[in-house]
Amino acid sequence: MPADLPYRDPALPVNERVADLLARMTLPEKVGQMLQLDARGDVKEIVSEKLAGSILHTSPAKMLEAIDLVAKTRLQIPLLTAEDCIHGHSFWPGATIFPTQLAMAATWDASLVERVARVTAVEVAATGIHQTFSPVLCIARDLRWGRTDETFGEDPFLIGELGAAMVRGYQGDGLADPTGILATAKHFAGYSETQGGRDASEADISPRKLRSWFLPPFERVAKEGCEVFMLGYQSMDGVPITANKWLLNDVLKKEWGFSGTLITDWDNVGRMVWEQKVCADYAEAAALAVKAGNDLIMTTPGFFEGAQEAVERGLLAEQDIDEAVRRILRLKFQMGLFEDPRGPDQEKQAVIGSDEHQRLNLEVARRSLVLLRNNVLPLATEANFKRIAIIGPNADDVSAQLGDWAGNSGQVDWMPDGHPRELTETVLDGFRAVAPDRWDITHARGADIERLVPDPEGDTYPDGQPRPPISQGAPVDDHLIDLARAEAIRADYAVVVVGDTVNLTGEHKSTATLELQGGQIALLNAIAATKTPMIVVLMNSKPCVLPESALNAAAVIQAFNPGMRGGRAIAELILGEIEPTGRMPLSVPRHVGQQPVYYNQIRGQHGTRYADLTQDPLFVFGEGLSYSPVTYDDLLVWTEQDRVRATVTLTNTGGRPSFETIQMYVSDLVTSVTWAVRELKAYKQVTVPAGETVTVELELPASACSLVTADGRRVVEPGDFELQVGPSSRERDLLKAAFRLS
Repeated sequence: MPADLPYRDPALPVNERVADLLARMTLPEKVGQMLQLDARGDVKEIVSEKLAGSILHTSPAKMLEAIDLVAKTRLQIPLLTAEDCIHGHSFWPGATIFPTQLAMAATWDASLVERVARVTAVEVAATGIHQTFSPVLCIARDLRWGRTDETFGEDPFLIGELGAAMVRGYQGDGLADPTGILATAKHFAGYSETQGGRDASEADISPRKLRSWFLPPFERVAKEGCEVFMLGYQSMDGVPITANKWLLNDVLKKEWGFSGTLITDWDNVGRMVWEQKVCADYAEAAALAVKAGNDLIMTTPGFFEGAQEAVERGLLAEQDIDEAVRRILRLKFQMGLFEDPRGPDQEKQAVIGSDEHQRLNLEVARRSLVLLRNNVLPLATEANFKRIAIIGPNADDVSAQLGDWAGNSGQVDWMPDGHPRELTETVLDGFRAVAPDRWDITHARGADIERLVPDPEGDTYPDGQPRPPISQGAPVDDHLIDLARAEAIRADYAVVVVGDTVNLTGEHKSTATLELQGGQIALLNAIAATKTPMIVVLMNSKPCVLPESALNAAAVIQAFNPGMRGGRAIAELILGEIEPTGRMPLSVPRHVGQQPVYYNQIRGQHGTRYADLTQDPLFVFGEGLSYSPVTYDDLLVWTEQDRVRATVTLTNTGGRPSFETIQMYVSDLVTSVTWAVRELKAYKQVTVPAGETVTVELELPASACSLVTADGRRVVEPGDFELQVGPSSRERDLLKAAFRLS
């Protein structure tokens, strides 16, 4: 390529380089730049024939092949490479796999989440990947939804804080940072408001409801400088998000000033033809998507011919395509990809899975664990001898610990065996490493969770993607239970690790129930009957409803897929080497029929219970125990300029330090429209030393005390408010003090 071409000159302004290159491009080259195609297919066809500007799911070998093929194209426009690096470099053998996003949310610590994203970006960038499809800013509502584990939970404020932190960590010092990767906020917007928990179903959300709760996290990260937004699969009010001009242009681009790149989710454009059936063919779908403001079209190969046909038929102007391509090229120039395509760098890859990164991984795993019930922990390690039985299908299961989007979870084909086994410490591994040498650690599986069977609807979906097998609950195995019961009877304590599997998690994998599957309930009942103190560890992708045997256990620990070091962290917690600090990022129902049970319910209904069941959740948003109890007293609140300020006194009445997450909720007492009974507006984390009392100063901006009016405006209505402060969102846990805004 001649060096004197203006678009090749890094000294020229980006806009001049974009204009020069765009003027040289043919229509097929322009349309190709809008394609992001699956590199598990024929890379030569993708790059040389469809002229794709971006690829995803690229194995290490195909990455090098793709770079070589780009060098042979006419204009040599560098590729943008992307991957689902959701909680670590998911599909790179030996990379650091952190706890899932839901587990990270249980830390309630934005600075920690930012460090996770920074480490992930450094590892990812070293392998030639430029973009991650993260963070997920969807609000968890119906827990049957298969992608609950990818969320930061149920609260818009917490989601926004953690999402913004993740964006900062991923993107580093900006587009020119070679250790930075593009953050992708998804799924814009309302994707998680499903019907019956069914993935990608029509989202029945009004514009006001969107503005009230579903849009604020996205607005937060847009202001943080998130470079890419990914669209949801679903439709709202009959309009696929891919074609929703109001959402993409009026709100995102005009109101919020977003000037970055929009990308569809997997085959969104094709789905308008073969699934949603709002377009007769790919030409119509391409025209609709481009006119709505989309830039990168993910895994819709038919867009290549469809967009060109749309121009020929007069459905789409080439200038509309130019606008999208201009944004894509500008991004590539700003990243410096024309000078350095940022391919794999073996020297930089030495940092992948480093000791420093593993230490952070362990720190996050420790902080993600939530102690929900406790009558026995921590176990005293001073005893000369103890026998601990480690029981359950997830006690020694790497896949359950890593969760979805990791290794052999099914999204890629080059890691059939997953990450190297020695990098993951299961609960069994953790106890063997942490417990005193004089103790006896035994193990029994006790039950199976599932049997996998072929999908009766066929091997592939209509778009050619393979259908995953169906998970069926495994039958109760009396022999496995007998072996586990025998170990429990001989033991001083039984640690029973139950939960779900990656086959019950993710896209297309919503569940009809929230019960523990297979032989797990029978196992819990059997171990409870032995009278050996039972410590239940819930290692799952989302909350489950619990049988009485689990609810009456000596202790219950929630461990949402805690990553490679999670097993050690769980052992450390049970043995008292660390303090329990995690707090629930969502509420847990007593029965699936209580769905949805999120804390910030709208005021107004007949009664406070079902005829046959309480409405009260089993565990609530913000809940979590410490080993030392802390009392809250003396809440004082006042307003000062544009701030609401308060003080509260915390007293640790136990013998160990407690790391408290002080939660500040606001209740607007009389509103012009129906509104939530309370909303989280701020929180603060402090350590309260054993036996001591501390007074903590709190504050939040008065502007946070807002609501969305009937005509869709977010305002602070003058009047009386209540500040509610405590260790969880449960009303009985909260101190209350009135204040007034004028």
